Amino acid sequence: MGKPVVSLKDWLPTIIVWTTAALVTGIFLWILSDILWHGIGHLTWQFLTTEPENAGREGGIASILVSTFLIMAVCMAVSIPIGVGTAVLLAEFTPVDSWFGGLVRRSLDVLAGVPSIVFGLFGNVFFCQVLGLGFSILSGGLTLGCMVLPILIRSTEEGFRAVPNEYRLGAAALGFSRTTTLFQLLLPAAVPGLVVGLVLGIGRAIAETAALIFTSGYVDRMPESLLDSGRALSIHIFDLSMNVSGGDANAYASALVLLVSLLLINGTAAWIADRWLHRRIFSG
Repeated sequence: MGKPVVSLKDWLPTIIVWTTAALVTGIFLWILSDILWHGIGHLTWQFLTTEPENAGREGGIASILVSTFLIMAVCMAVSIPIGVGTAVLLAEFTPVDSWFGGLVRRSLDVLAGVPSIVFGLFGNVFFCQVLGLGFSILSGGLTLGCMVLPILIRSTEEGFRAVPNEYRLGAAALGFSRTTTLFQLLLPAAVPGLVVGLVLGIGRAIAETAALIFTSGYVDRMPESLLDSGRALSIHIFDLSMNVSGGDANAYASALVLLVSLLLINGTAAWIADRWLHRRIFSG
């Protein structure tokens, strides 16, 4: 028997997929190589441990890194408990055909597509003015938490729904309470969905600019508390590249730090989740 003839129609989907993947990879590598080429020469230990001088043209980004870390810490501290709790409510305690669940999911989908500047304006009015927090790290972190929640909730909910129903039936047959089933069985199995939500949320939050301009502010000095104004790394890059003449070198170096930080955070989150998942399921 002769070999089956493969037509162009059969190969076309494969060609499109590989071409798209190569195009995306090529764009990423081009951006990465440009940042490395212009920024690696200015990335030193002194750059990471000294404060900005001369509007950011000189000095380093120590205070910028501290402000960014604090903003992200506030964001994650607020969004993770609320996000996981809401995902549990939607996935485990709300019927799929419930009008309440449908309304919440539709609202989350709409919020996930809202432009970041809208969140910034909301944060400025509600957190800065109504709650009286002013331009502060706390206002910026809470605003980013609002941005991250829709992505985190939907991803975690899908992680819970992906757990086979046999897990729940088996736990019920063994007499486990719903709390024990949730924390000892369902939550470890839903960790991949939680990690996806965290990675996507962190990726959106750590590189956010528009929302933080209206909430955390521009001040580049070292913050002393969460109520101090602080300049995030993304705002620092934007300011150096758009408003400060002669700041391109430090802008490229700051962009390289931001990119490396994002990769490290994503990798660490995935590693911790993998270790935790294996420990909870296979070792206990």
